[in-house]
Order: sequence, then structure tokens, then C-alpha cells
Amino acid sequence: MSILGTASDVVVRVSSDNSLAPERRVSPSWSIAQLKSKLELMTGVPPSFQRLILRLPHSSEPIAIEGVDEESVYVADFPFQPYAELHVADTRPLSARPNFVDVSSVEKYTMPGEQYEGLQDTVLAWKKRQQLGRFDPNKPDITQQKVQKMQEEIDARGITVGKRCRVGGAELDRRGTVRYVGPVQEIPGEGLWVGIENDEPVGKNDGSVSGERYFTCKPKHGSFIRPDRVDIGDYPVLNDLEDMEEI
Repeated sequence: MSILGTASDVVVRVSSDNSLAPERRVSPSWSIAQLKSKLELMTGVPPSFQRLILRLPHSSEPIAIEGVDEESVYVADFPFQPYAELHVADTRPLSARPNFVDVSSVEKYTMPGEQYEGLQDTVLAWKKRQQLGRFDPNKPDITQQKVQKMQEEIDARGITVGKRCRVGGAELDRRGTVRYVGPVQEIPGEGLWVGIENDEPVGKNDGSVSGERYFTCKPKHGSFIRPDRVDIGDYPVLNDLEDMEEI
């Protein structure tokens, strides 16, 4: 019988571990065996491994859709209601179930770069026409201005290698020593960076980025920060024991 059915069909939400409760029409004239064969197309669960559970909108008690002879037991024998949830439980062991959610092993198509660059209806083609990003003829000047502004920030703050510093102001108060000042090609974004050896293990590296070393410190003690977040001054190493009262 067609899934379109007749006017007496009931719209239910079919759910399973591999679906997001799509709405489907169910005919009261279907046997349970017919229903399961149609649900296999929706959920991927073979009929012999399906356990059907009906959840009605205004009832907390689930209803098992089953019968000794599923060829002679029909949908009409159960209290299906519009927009009730029909859950399809998979009784197979986890190791025997196909994973329809993990797409990491699915072969994906990657368009060759030369072919993509030749298309005229892409974001890349639009950027070329609008002279945006790396296609901006003034980009070198803009980049140089950005670097110059950062250098002025560095000079104004007195940021030089070997000086004590604080990051994040008084609220964050992460202290350390300046170990590097300059560009870091491995970090996205143009301009200059300040490499800091933190007093505490609050960093993300050991002074190297993607295998390129800029300075050396203990693991998780190194950070690269923009100049405008670095304060230079007499910031001694914090000693939490100094604030403890004598017992």
C-alpha cells in the first residue's frame, strides 16, 4: 500500500538513534510487519531488530507496538494519535550497528584549486572583482600601517626583551617576562607579537609555534600576546604564601 495512504492516515514523528523525528504518515491498514519494512527505509534498522515504542502526546506511559504474529497485527490495533512519537529502537549490539552520524570516513570531493580559481560565480571571484583581502592593491600599505601602529604601541609601552610585564591588567594579573618582540608567521593575523614567559603555567606553548622556536621556556609557560594587552613595570613574582596569616 502506498505511504500516501488515505484520509484516515495518521501523521506521526518517527525517531531513532539515527534520525531527528521526521513526520511520516502511517496507515491504520498496515500490518506491523509492513510498518517495520517501511521504517527500515527511514531509520536503517532491519525489521527483525526493530523494537517499536509509541509515545502519546499526553501520556507518560510508552506503548510497545508488537504482536506474536506481526503479519496479522495491524496499526489500527494500537492508539496511534496525530504527532505521537514512534520510536524505533535498534536491538543490535553497538558493534553491529552502522554509524550514520560519523562522516569522517566518507569520501569527500575536493575541487582542484586551479578549477576553483577559474570559476566566475564564487566568493573568490567576487573578492577579485571587488579587490578585497589579498586582492586589494593597497593591502601592502595597509599592512605596513598596521605594523607601524603596533611598533609605536611597543615603543610607547616600553616593551623590550627581558622586562617584567603583566597581561590582562589587575583583574587577570598574569605576570611574566618579555622574551620576544616581533612577527610570528605561524599565527594567523599580521603584525607584531610579544612573546612572554609566564611565571605560572597559564600559557599554551614552550616558546615555539608549529615547530618554529622564538624563545625557550617550560611547557605551558609561553604565550604570544598583542602589544596593547601587555603592561611593563615592576611586577615581581607573586607568592601566595605572603598573604597567609600565621596560625
